Amino acid sequence: MTTTMSIRELTRNGSMFGEYDYIDIEDKKSHEYKGVFISSKYAEDVKKFLKKKLAKEKQEKLDRIMKFAGKGSIYSKFNDMTASQIRKEKAKEQYGK
Repeated sequence: MTTTMSIRELTRNGSMFGEYDYIDIEDKKSHEYKGVFISSKYAEDVKKFLKKKLAKEKQEKLDRIMKFAGKGSIYSKFNDMTASQIRKEKAKEQYGK
């Protein structure tokens, strides 16, 4: 089951968490969508999905950047590193610790 609630309703009615699979959260005055509350029984599945999705988006962004940098791929040892982490590793390799 699902429902839509305001943040205020959510905080006042903590017992609602167990009744629904997920709850859409919206600002009741402006009808602006704020997010979603996921039931604890689906939390791990959602976390796994988001982790995969974010990793894929990050890789796609890196691939686009590397295409413009004149290089077709990134060394596998630098996967899952931020730009600053890669610079630090390159500096360690070049200048030592």
